[in-house]
Amino acid sequence: MPGPLPIAVLHLDESCLGNGQPGDRPGGAGGLVETRTARGVERRDFFLHAPATTNNRMALAGAIAAMQLLGQKGNRLRLVIVSDSEYLVKGIREWAPGWQRRGWTRKGGAIENLPLWQALWQSLPNHEAQFTWVRGHAGHPKNEYANDLAVKAATEQVTSQGIVASEFAPWLAARQARGQFAGYDPDLAFDRLADRLAAGERFALAEVS
Repeated sequence: MPGPLPIAVLHLDESCLGNGQPGDRPGGAGGLVETRTARGVERRDFFLHAPATTNNRMALAGAIAAMQLLGQKGNRLRLVIVSDSEYLVKGIREWAPGWQRRGWTRKGGAIENLPLWQALWQSLPNHEAQFTWVRGHAGHPKNEYANDLAVKAATEQVTSQGIVASEFAPWLAARQARGQFAGYDPDLAFDRLADRLAAGERFALAEVS
């Protein structure tokens, strides 16, 4: 009998330079992946870019990339994806199930970014995944770090070679040295989410991490 699925927490963010201006703009997405190992909490990063895109498309592209990268070699995880994109989180939790039941149609016109929504939906069986929203730019260190990854990917137009070693520890140390995030324990924050996942808890639409 197979054992319980490994637990993972993913902090995901997206960026589009000049978002809100007319037309497509350079964009990026970034993610901080956390897992528990015998050595403690292990962290890895990934990031991707697009030369002409939108914030919403990058939120979807980041989630699709995460599901694919984490599912390499048939790996299956129980994970929670924490994102500040209401479009992504509400979409996958509330809108996409109805669209899928109706043959990927909706009342009131075409579904925006339909191929991306379909690709994300098709990736869901790869993992036991939940999506939850956290307010962006509100002092959540891991969301801020994922945002920095996304902005760098958008600005430099770079994509990581898969999942790579994380720079979160020095990033956090530098900010704590400047007086930010005083007393914040990233391992404790991970443990709180991971323990809820392991217990089978269903996350609310909006969470504070």
